Parts: sequence; C-alpha cells; structure tokens
Amino acid sequence: MICPLCKNTNIHQREDVAQFLNCSHCGTVFKNPYHFLDLEQEKERYLLHENNVEDPNYQQFVAPIVTAVTQSFPPSSLGLDFGAGTGPVISKLLGDKGYIMKLWDPFFHPDASVLHETYDFIVCCEVIEHFHRPQKEFRLMHKLLRPKGMLFCMSETLPEDSEFSSWYYKNDPTHVVFYSEKNLKWIQEQLNFKNLEINGKLIVLTKG
Repeated sequence: MICPLCKNTNIHQREDVAQFLNCSHCGTVFKNPYHFLDLEQEKERYLLHENNVEDPNYQQFVAPIVTAVTQSFPPSSLGLDFGAGTGPVISKLLGDKGYIMKLWDPFFHPDASVLHETYDFIVCCEVIEHFHRPQKEFRLMHKLLRPKGMLFCMSETLPEDSEFSSWYYKNDPTHVVFYSEKNLKWIQEQLNFKNLEINGKLIVLTKG
C-alpha cells in the first residue's frame, strides 16, 4: 500500500475506522482502495446530489469561492470549474458576473479539450475529497493555471484525531481522501505552488 498523495509506503491502518489508513509522511488520511465504489456506483451516487443552480441555499453554500474569485480577478477572466458535477452553480454565478467559465467533469462534462487550455483560476468545490489519485489531479490543476493563477477549493478539513470516528464527512462512500494543513503544505511545497491559504473550508493555492 502506498499513499495516493506523496507515494510514501509508511502507511498504517487506523484503529478507529478500519477501512481508512494514515500516511506517516505527509499526514494524508485515505480510504483503502478495496472499499472504493466502482465507476457506475460512483456516478449513481453523484446523481443523487441535489445541485440545482437556482437553489438559493446551494448558491449560499458556494458563496465563499465566488467571493474569493471576484476579490482576486476582474470580470472577463477565464476560469475552469474542475469537477463541475450535475449542477455547476459556481460557473453560473461567475458567468452572470462576466467571468468566462469552462467545465470539466469526468462523468458529466467530459470534454477533455478544456484540459489543453490554461486558466486564470480554477474552482474545485467539494471535489478534492473524491480524488482517487490526488497527486495526479493537483499536478494537472497546477499545469492548467497561468502564472500567478489561483486554485480555489472547498472541502472539509480533517478534525482532531479523536473525532475522526464520529466525523460525518468520512461516511460518504465517494469521499476517499482528506486534507489537513500538513498535507496541503506538502502539496504547496512539492507541487510548486507559491502560496497556501486555509480559511475554514476554503483552501486557496497560488501558482508562482
């Protein structure tokens, strides 16, 4: 078994929730791949998400990313919604404000041509916890960013170790990797991001 983020082999199974493992090197907590859903099961799970772009509660939920983008880039900037899902509400809200948005999602927006462009910013809302190969995905997003580009993510960060067994976020069967200041710092340093900011669920990585 190797860590899906740093590729280290110093891995141990958690004692509190047996299907999860810890990486002693970068601090990543991840699900044993034996317990992953297959692709069809994963897609069916995503189709259960009620992501109505007109839902004001959903719009409020994504507001931290929308606000962060509008404070960092002017209208007409080009952005990519990475893992846009069935209801790309961030793209709608930013598009309404004059931003140019492209969509990528392996299940619902699989036009790979968008992965051959570069972007001023990338939004990745409630997506990074689904990455089966997080190092590969973060390397790709870094490559897709223009110089001084910014990656805006939203995800629940790991609670205290003693609280993990009761943490609701791990119970979604499609949530397979979790983040903390330690492994986000590893991503910043090893994948050549210039800056990292963590503000609650909002995670911002800036390219040099």
